[in-house]
Amino acid sequence: MRASRSRPLFIMAILGSLSLLLGSCSATPAPAIDSAPAPAAKVPAGLEKFYSQELDWAPCSGALQCTEIEVPMDYAKPEGETMTLALNKRPGGKKTIGSLLVNPGGPGASGLEIVADAVPTMFGQKLQRGYDVIGFDPRGVGSSTPVKCQTPTEQDASREEQFDPSTDAGLADMRKASAAYAKQCAERTGESLGFVDTVSAARDMDVMRAALGDEQLNYLGYSYGTSLGAHYAELFPSNVGKLVLDGALDPTLGDDEITLGQAVGFENEIRSYMQDCLDSADCPFTGTLDEALTQLHDLFDSVKATPMVGSDGRKVPIIDFVNGFIIPLYDNSTWPMLTEGLRNAIAGNVDDILYFADLNAGRETDGSYSGNGTAAFTAINCLDYPVDADIPTMRAGAKTLTEKAPTIGEYLAYGAVGCQDWEFPATGKPGKLTAKGAAPIMVIGTTGDPATPYAWSQSLATQLESASLVTFEGHGHTAYGRSNGCISNAVESYFLDGTVPADGLTC
Repeated sequence: MRASRSRPLFIMAILGSLSLLLGSCSATPAPAIDSAPAPAAKVPAGLEKFYSQELDWAPCSGALQCTEIEVPMDYAKPEGETMTLALNKRPGGKKTIGSLLVNPGGPGASGLEIVADAVPTMFGQKLQRGYDVIGFDPRGVGSSTPVKCQTPTEQDASREEQFDPSTDAGLADMRKASAAYAKQCAERTGESLGFVDTVSAARDMDVMRAALGDEQLNYLGYSYGTSLGAHYAELFPSNVGKLVLDGALDPTLGDDEITLGQAVGFENEIRSYMQDCLDSADCPFTGTLDEALTQLHDLFDSVKATPMVGSDGRKVPIIDFVNGFIIPLYDNSTWPMLTEGLRNAIAGNVDDILYFADLNAGRETDGSYSGNGTAAFTAINCLDYPVDADIPTMRAGAKTLTEKAPTIGEYLAYGAVGCQDWEFPATGKPGKLTAKGAAPIMVIGTTGDPATPYAWSQSLATQLESASLVTFEGHGHTAYGRSNGCISNAVESYFLDGTVPADGLTC
């Protein structure tokens, strides 16, 4: 078995239909935000040339416009090297409130892609008319001075590797492969690899705000994007306009705590999925829930013992199989697709599961990889989270993961190996974020969210002094754009009318 080079993606999965359903709400809306003009935001000393940039928008695809912006590589040395960030814009109506920046998560997911491909179906029409919706690839991601690690051929080969870190020899082999990967990233990316951390990316957002001509930042962040938004609010509380943080990451948690939380979250969602499967007419598993889970474990064990092979000849070891299995759990509307994929896998055809694994990795049908999600994900996490790659510590962690999450836990273990030989040491550390003095912030948590457990949204909403927590009672990762009309109304009324949802609103 080969563990992931870091913990699983926080990325918001955009799969299947994104139809908006009607839902019910509870709690009474709070008063509207004070609409008085905000005072002009201050420009940090030494950054005047970045904050005064004029954006040169040009048509790029359909109704979209694109541009680039320069930011310091190292904010402590703004006179030094710079990084280029790519932005796109879906223009609003004739009279807009301003700009609305969007980040889909990851870390490593492309904001350009969500604005280009998903906003028309995810966002309400009034919201699309009310704002110029801005997508951006954060530093290190996609089209923005990217992290570079492997060629497509090397990435294919890496996904076919299989180690057993439960043995000393297997763990040694994994550590060797991870060290080689870290070296590739350092050699092919260069100095910028040490400056793709979340705090720097949050500072970039303030440069974007100024260049867009907005006195305050309006922002919608999903999943990891909530970390960007929360750090922005901590750094620039007086510049906060309207922030929606959907599917929150708890900034007080360290790497091991996040991994365990996700393991338990996915384990709970697996049980919900399996029961739903058993209640359907075409489930490949039988008996009670526990009996069906045993059958699923047997399937995993068989792939672990003998990797499957896709119709294109690619080997699918257990970690890639598990990655493919996990992706449909991000959205319960895709559970039937997972059922079909598992039924086919049991019959010997792994192509459906491999399709989802490719989706996770960003692999296209022609063998190329869109963006650089895997590389950016590892690079950003290695800077944001100190890890302990001590062997006894990792073995103890693996034992806990397996006990707490018997289906999925072992496949999320040993993630610290991915950062042990990273060229640049971690600069981030867990800690409470309060954003004292910020305007009202909206945090959304989904009770059955496997990737960012509901408790994390509760925690962030408690930490941020001006936050209100909105709860979506349902399954899947994040809520706005894939849940119900109650969530849509709350988000859009907040952005468009300034109506702050009451803390405790439940949809």
